[in-house]
Amino acid sequence: MAFQPGPAGYEGGSRGGDTAELLPGRGRRNRRKRRRALAAALAVAGLTGVVVAGFGVDSQLQPRTFTPSQQRRIEAWEVASRWRTTPKTGLFPSSVRYRFGGRPFGTTRRITLTARRLGIAAQASCAKAVVAHPWLLAALRRDDCAAVLRATYADASSSLVLTVGIVVLRDSADAEAIAGELVAGRTGRTGRTAAGRGGISRQLLLRPVHLSDTPAALFGLPQRQLTWVRAAGSYVVAATVGFADGRPRVKITGDIYVTQEITSLAGGVTAAVAAPLGAPAPVPRCPGALTAC
Repeated sequence: MAFQPGPAGYEGGSRGGDTAELLPGRGRRNRRKRRRALAAALAVAGLTGVVVAGFGVDSQLQPRTFTPSQQRRIEAWEVASRWRTTPKTGLFPSSVRYRFGGRPFGTTRRITLTARRLGIAAQASCAKAVVAHPWLLAALRRDDCAAVLRATYADASSSLVLTVGIVVLRDSADAEAIAGELVAGRTGRTGRTAAGRGGISRQLLLRPVHLSDTPAALFGLPQRQLTWVRAAGSYVVAATVGFADGRPRVKITGDIYVTQEITSLAGGVTAAVAAPLGAPAPVPRCPGALTAC
């Protein structure tokens, strides 16, 4: 029986042979190329996804940055919150050193004296702690006076007593405007300069805090001799001084010694209270950053 030749590329002797014995054709080669191209495309896509994800994670891990405007707002907020975050004993130190003497007495020598804290009053509203002309009360209401914190001190000899108050306002512009008006009688650059260094107020301003069984037991509204005012950040720091013996207000401008004694005490205590309140806030640091933003 003769065998018939099979089709081209067929090596078996029967049509019923295993088709795996067929030689690879052009179609099979094309399919393999397509599979390789698809695998390469998937690999590239996967690598791209990993890179993109990596950039996303890296951006999440980068420290946040603040704009200059945001930094200023954060710093202002830090200063404005000090009256809440600082203990009252930190706002009103137990003792304050102040200087007395100098030019009014024809000498360059000044002595250092110490005022001691007698007590700290409960927080009060501006309406209850401030006794002043209606224009000032209206200005305080307009500028959102939040509260007044007060403490009373005695001078080194216990012959003078002083109530110092922290008037909490909305921002530093309000504090400078009110203090400048009180000290210089006007607002603007001159008023702000006067407010920053402090001076005698044309309003007596504070309601004194008298304390039983202390040198301030007789200290009330009639005993107020003068008030010293200065601005510090978003606060007005004011001190009202009087005599411990209960004498009512008297004319002291003609007595250089008494005037210097009173103003030295008032200026020294207000400066000590104002310094930490108005100190520049630290530059904000972004979360995760080792340096300022």
